[in-house]
Amino acid sequence: MHAVTEPAEFESSPDAYKVKLDSFEGPLDLLLHLIRKNEVNIYDIPIALITEQYLGYIEMMQELNLDVAGEFLVMAATLIHIKSRTLLPRPAPEQADEPGEDPREALVRRLLEHQKYKAAAELLHERETVRSAQYMRPDARVADAAGDEYEPELEVDLFSLINAFKGVLARATRRPRMVLPPEQISIEDRIHQLLGRLSETEACGFEELFEDGEGSRQFMIVTFLATLEMIRLKLIRVFQSGSFGAIRVYKRARPADAPHPIGDPEQQ
Repeated sequence: MHAVTEPAEFESSPDAYKVKLDSFEGPLDLLLHLIRKNEVNIYDIPIALITEQYLGYIEMMQELNLDVAGEFLVMAATLIHIKSRTLLPRPAPEQADEPGEDPREALVRRLLEHQKYKAAAELLHERETVRSAQYMRPDARVADAAGDEYEPELEVDLFSLINAFKGVLARATRRPRMVLPPEQISIEDRIHQLLGRLSETEACGFEELFEDGEGSRQFMIVTFLATLEMIRLKLIRVFQSGSFGAIRVYKRARPADAPHPIGDPEQQ
C-alpha cells in the first residue's frame, strides 16, 4: 500500500475492508451458536435445519465482505455431505454389510472437544480479567441489589452480532422506504459519527446505531462494519442480557495496547 501524506484523512469503503474472522470466531463456534440458538440437543443435531442456517450465515458474511476463510467453506461442504447422507434411504438390515456410523457422530465429537477447550480458555481469561470487570457487566453490587433473578450482561460474540444485524435488516425491509439519493460514507466517518453519539450517553441499544440510515441496506452494512472495527480497536464493548437478549453498546477509553485503525499510515 502507498504511504498516505495526511494521516487524518485515510478512509476505506466496505469493499476495501475485510474483517479477519480468526480474530473473532471459527466454524465450530458458529455451529455451537446455532445449536444454542435453536435449543437443540448437541447429541441429536437436526442436520437439515442447522445446515440451512449455517449457509445463511455464510451468505451474510460474504455480503458483509467478511473474510470467510477456507475452514468455513470446508465445514459447509461437510454439513452438506452429512445432510445428503442422512437423506439417503437406509438399506435393509439383511443387506447391510456392517452397521455404519451415524455421520453426525464425528461432528458431535469435534463440537464437544471444541466446547471443552473453549470453556477452559474462557475460565482462564475470566480469572485474569475479573478484577477489571472486563468480562461481565455490571459488577456484583448490582447483582446483589437486583436479587436472585438478575442475569448479568455477557460480552457478545460475532455470530450473535450477525444474528442481531439480520434482525435489523429484516425489520428495515418491512418499513416504508424513502427514496433518497444514495449516500456514500466511509467506515471511518461512520465510526466518528457513532463515537459522537455514544459520547452523549453511557450506552445505547445495538439497533439504535442503525436508526439514521433511512432503511438503506448499504448504510446499515457500513454501520455494522464500523461497529466491528470499533470492537477491534477497543473503542467500545458490546454486551447482551442472557444468551439471546437485548444487546447494548458501551463506549470505552481506548487502552494503550489497542490495535491501529484500518489504513493507519503508521503501519504502511
